[in-house]
Amino acid sequence: MFRKILIANRGEIALRIIHACRELGIPTVAVYSTADRDSLHVTYADEDVCIGPPPSGGSYLNVTALISAAEITGADAVHPGYGFLAENARFAEVLAECRLGWIGPRPETIRLMGDKARARETAKSCGVPVLPGSEGALADAASAKRLAAEIGYPVILKAAAGGGGRGMRIVHQEKDLEGHLTTAANEAAKAFGDGSIYLEKYLVEPRHVEFQVFGDRHGAAVHLGERECSIQRRHQKLIEESPSPALTPELRRRMGEAAVRLCEAVGYENAGTIEFLLDRDGSFYFMEMNTRIQVEHPVTEMVTGTDLVKQQILVAAGERLDLPNGPEPRGHAIECRINAEDPETFAPSPGRLTTLHLPGGPGVRVDTHAYQDYVIPPHYDSLVAKLICHGSDRAEAIARTARALDFLVVEGIRTSVQLHRRIVRDSQFVAGALSTRFMEQFLEREQIARRSHGAGREGKDS
Repeated sequence: MFRKILIANRGEIALRIIHACRELGIPTVAVYSTADRDSLHVTYADEDVCIGPPPSGGSYLNVTALISAAEITGADAVHPGYGFLAENARFAEVLAECRLGWIGPRPETIRLMGDKARARETAKSCGVPVLPGSEGALADAASAKRLAAEIGYPVILKAAAGGGGRGMRIVHQEKDLEGHLTTAANEAAKAFGDGSIYLEKYLVEPRHVEFQVFGDRHGAAVHLGERECSIQRRHQKLIEESPSPALTPELRRRMGEAAVRLCEAVGYENAGTIEFLLDRDGSFYFMEMNTRIQVEHPVTEMVTGTDLVKQQILVAAGERLDLPNGPEPRGHAIECRINAEDPETFAPSPGRLTTLHLPGGPGVRVDTHAYQDYVIPPHYDSLVAKLICHGSDRAEAIARTARALDFLVVEGIRTSVQLHRRIVRDSQFVAGALSTRFMEQFLEREQIARRSHGAGREGKDS
């Protein structure tokens, strides 16, 4: 087992890793930028090291500073969390060169599955369904037009080297393709240092369903069920739940088997996620693989009773995986991402939390690094907290989520709490009628309702 773990991250995920290490009896080292000096992960770690100024390039992405922090504190392993360097194969290689343990997949696997075009071809080669599209990165606009005409519009352009919505464009007709291709390539080059773009058939109203997978260095691979992640804005997830209200036991079995088959094909180790698009006819297609722990991992923990972060550490230390394959979900869990942003314009809203009251009660969990008087810095992701609620079934999970959101008080900044309160009471959400267009349609319904209400008041006033 590792003697001491350095956490190469910040915020709630850093604190979450500290929780797991504390239960395993492993001392921890927190690293922080000068903007995060007062963050709770710094408070609760056994040791802490300042690694640079607020911009992440000089701190959380500074490999030299991270290696130095591990050396001076005697840490023998690094947990990257999610984001920053979590899917950076070169960072994993440098740690190995410095004889430091890496709590994540092998570098070659990160590199393979991080290249979206190669990952797609790998999935296809082992019988996992993929959307019709390019056999790798597009050569030029002419080849893109030929392929799009062959598979039919709409199509979607995606960055081969990245995700999170960057370098991604939906094209509905040929006259727009070349312009969107140029824009996507430029955006991808700026975000990922690689402007390669590939093309796929675009499904109009699919669900986004991902499977939590795990593998160890002894060849075992399992899945722990799925998460429904269809509620997104600009490809950024807002609410996740498990199990998906769309999956039958038979569909769950087939999708789970496909996920495990892909893991076995690449010799996957540690925690990962296989993401699928699920069409309305029950067809599913591989989208990408995330080679790290996910933001939304708590919903899987709630319905399986498994501490995924502890499992990450144990597997990275060489222990055999001790998890069932495809366990039956126990109840239902929903996660709301509470972000520091205006709920109407979605503009960032950093600043001081003048009031913070966290909800409790049966089935309620809150993962956060924030506290009253804490200042949300403007330099990083806007996530303030994750509210996770568990119930015996989906109806109870929704009721507990609505109750917990009503008792969650955040003042001093704008947050997404009010938006979440409206979503979980929306009739389409309650019915489980979800797709990746849910937010677009939800906001349209609200706009229509506001106009109707306004017209009604004008009529009454007149």
